[in-house]
Parts: sequence; structure tokens; C-alpha cells
Amino acid sequence: MRHLFLPALGLLAMTSMAQGPVSLSLQQAMDMAARQSYTVQYSTLEAEKSAAKIKEVTAIGLPQVAATGSVGNYLRVPTQVIPNFFGDDPKTIEVQFGIPWTITGGVQLNQLLFDGSYLVGLKAARELRTQSQQELEQAATDARVQAAKAYLTVLATEEGVRLVGEGLPILEKSSTDAEAMLEQGLMESTDTDRLAIQLADARNQQRNLQQQAKVARAYLALVLGLPTGTPLTLTDGLRPLLDDPAENALVEQPFAADQHIEEQIAGSLVRVSELGVRKEKSAYLPQLAGFINYQQQFSSDKFTPGEGPWFPSSMWGLQLNVPIFSSGMRQQRVKQAQLTLEQAQVNLKGTEQRLLTQHLQQQTLLHAAQDSYETAEANLALARSIFERTSTKFNEGVSSSFELSQEHANYLASQQNYIQRTVDLLQARTDMRKALDLY
Repeated sequence: MRHLFLPALGLLAMTSMAQGPVSLSLQQAMDMAARQSYTVQYSTLEAEKSAAKIKEVTAIGLPQVAATGSVGNYLRVPTQVIPNFFGDDPKTIEVQFGIPWTITGGVQLNQLLFDGSYLVGLKAARELRTQSQQELEQAATDARVQAAKAYLTVLATEEGVRLVGEGLPILEKSSTDAEAMLEQGLMESTDTDRLAIQLADARNQQRNLQQQAKVARAYLALVLGLPTGTPLTLTDGLRPLLDDPAENALVEQPFAADQHIEEQIAGSLVRVSELGVRKEKSAYLPQLAGFINYQQQFSSDKFTPGEGPWFPSSMWGLQLNVPIFSSGMRQQRVKQAQLTLEQAQVNLKGTEQRLLTQHLQQQTLLHAAQDSYETAEANLALARSIFERTSTKFNEGVSSSFELSQEHANYLASQQNYIQRTVDLLQARTDMRKALDLY
């Protein structure tokens, strides 16, 4: 089983400062999420509960010691009527056999000697512990996926802010030059108005992207299990991640379904169900338990336990329980367990086919996302070049404000499309890594 929690002193130091600034690479963000995200914290507690349950089941077959004690005081000692053995007159006499005060104290040891259900239950408990660890591993994997997507979304959104900002100085200069030409009577107000509208749209788009980046950072903090508002510095750049050869090779990486954590969990469920069948069948076997007890009893007409007398007694014994007839109840329980096993086997086959299908689907999506990204990147470079040339022509009086506004609008659209295709590619790579179980 893969290691879920990688010890990192730097991360421990960062998490100890609840509101302090945190610097993270993509790998550090995923490791932090796998250790302290809220989902992983919940799953860790579930694993601890499973461990406690195993100890509880184990303790059933270990010695059990219990102490008992009682104090009784007759306010009126019961009277019984018995035949008169001493004569004929009267025929009955009234007697009191009890005494006012009775105190009893004892200790009993119980030990289960044989129970088929208990023996199978021990094996099932160990398998459940394995399953709980696998589920914890899957929770850590999901946390890594969420952290990766959130981290990459922040980078992509902030790249959009940067791209929009690159075109603003050019448009601002053209708008300023247009205003000067308007004052000199060399240009109409319609031209300057077009540029003013285009500039306002560009600034508004930049503000929107800045807000989206802020929200993306808040979501990243949530995924990492950090308090809202924690300052985050992302040390990995977008371009190196996009050009990473390992990321580009994901689409051709071979896939082994039997190594995927989801199939391992499904296989563990089959084994638990098999033990469930054995447990129900073992209910046909007898049960044997032993016990030994020791007690002392005080009886007197006055409450003087410190003076006695105390009368000791002890006993040991065996208790055998042999099931004979249950009106078909045990048979139906075995049948239900067998059906549960069949369901688990169907689930295992379905999980394997689903994982294979998901891998093929993600391959297709990743291929398409890569092609769309490359096309959007080329279109962005072309739209930027056209916009810059048109801006130069406008400043030289060769091009109109309408053409400049139109080319800037095309440039903004290319930027939006490029950012969206970048996000799609990063998400597709992340989903492919999840499909391959590489987290």
C-alpha cells in the first residue's frame, strides 16, 4: 500500500501558523491536502473507529471479569405457613425463615472456549481494517485530485489576468492618441467612443478574472484544510507544468485495473462477504463457554458486616449451547450472506469494466483537450499579432477605430478561449492521473 502521509517539516511549520502566509508547490499542495483536508480528517477518524471496533470484537473471546454486590434489608420478614410437624393442634404454624439483613458480594470470570462465529468474525474484522485503510487511501487520493485541480485553476485564472493586462497598455495608448487627435479635429468622437468602450470592457474583464482568481484561492485553501483568508503563494508556474514531458506522456501510459485503489476496495468487499457467508454457516456449530465465580454472603438480624459472620462459596462450570432447530432462520441468513457475496462479485467485475472504460474515455478527452489547447494557443498568438499591427496602423492613421476595436475584441475572445482550453487541458490531465491511480 502506498504511503498516504509524507512527513515534511516545512509543511508542519506552515500548518502551525493558522493565519500565516503559506508557500506551496503543486506537489506540496497535494501532500498537504492528503494529510489535513477535511475529508481526510473525517476518513482518518473512521479508520480509527474501525480499529477500535476490531479490538472490541477481539475482546469478546478474551476473559471477562465482573463483580457483583447487593444489600437487602427486610422491613418485615416474610411469614410462611407450614404444616405442624410437632402435633395435630394446630394443623399449621407460622414461621419466618428470613433474617433482616443480607449482603452478598462476588466475582465471576467468564471465558469463551469455542464459537465458530467468533473465529470467523476475527478474520472479518482484520479484513475490515484493511478495507478502512484502503478507503482512507482513496480519500487521500481524492483530496490530492481536488488540490491539484484547485491549484491549477488558480494558475490558469491568474494567467488570464496577466494576458488581459498585456493588451491594456496598447489599447490605452491608442485611446489617448485618439483623444489628442479629436482635440485637433483630426478624428471624430465616434472613434474615440469606440475605443473608450473597448477599453472599459477590457478593464471589466480583467476585474472579473481577478475576482475569479480570488475565489479560486479561497477554494484552494478550503481543499487544503487551511483557514479562509490564509495568504497563499504558489511557487510552481503555469508554463513549466504545461510543458512537463511527464504530463504530456500521460495519454500513452499503460493502465492496470487490478492496481487501482477502487478495484482493491471492491476486492476487499468480496473477501469480507465471503467471510460473512462462513460466519452465518458457523452458526450451526455449538458454542462452549466456561465460568468460575467466588462470592461471600453476610446474614444477620443486625447490620454489622464488619463483625461477620461471612460465608464464602465458589463454583466453576461449563455452558454448552447446541443449535438444533431455528425454523429456517439460520438457513435464510446464510442465503442472504450468499446473495451479498454475489453482489460484491458483480460489483468487482463492474468496477473493473468501469475503470477500463474511464481510462479509454479520459484518453479520448485528453487527446481532444491537447489538440484544442494547441489550436487556442496558436490562435491567441495570431490574434495578438493582428491586434498589435492594427494598433500600429491606427496610430499611423492608416486603420480606423472600428477595425482596432474589432481586432481587440477578437484578441479578448482569443484570450478567453485560450484560458478555457488551458483549464480544460489541466483538468483532463488531472482526471487522467486519477484514472491511472497515480495520485
